[in-house]
Amino acid sequence: MRRKDKEVVSIENIIEIVKKCEVCRIAFFDKNYPYIIPLNFGYEYSYEHKELNLYFHSVNEGKKISLIESNPQVGFEMDCSLKVISGKSPCDYGMSFESVCGNGKIKILNGEEKVNGLKHLINQYSKDKNYKFDKKVLKNLTVFKLIVNEITGKKSRKTP
Repeated sequence: MRRKDKEVVSIENIIEIVKKCEVCRIAFFDKNYPYIIPLNFGYEYSYEHKELNLYFHSVNEGKKISLIESNPQVGFEMDCSLKVISGKSPCDYGMSFESVCGNGKIKILNGEEKVNGLKHLINQYSKDKNYKFDKKVLKNLTVFKLIVNEITGKKSRKTP
């Protein structure tokens, strides 16, 4: 990273940024151009194994699923704490933000892994832990896990 003063180095601080984010954008390989889509997500970090997994859901068919099946290698980005900082002149404007970028490999989940992935996804957005998944809904849902290979964090606290 060119701007070392903005780099977030510790995984603990990167996870804190992930917790604040509401959307994760995934970049899939498509024929001629990347295909980027914003998705709701959940996460799980194992301090013991130093492994971060991101969880997503989708209907059982469509472009996303086709692209995962043809190449499960993806890139991702998420950001939060966005605030425009105004200035006296256009070149004085800036942005405060926190972001995380990386890459990894997607695995489609089944059975208990699928339910576990959905639990992580719901935990990102809800404090309610008393939920049950309808078997009919589960049947019509694909849950996938992004096993993170590389990750970087960045934080900018620009002031006027």
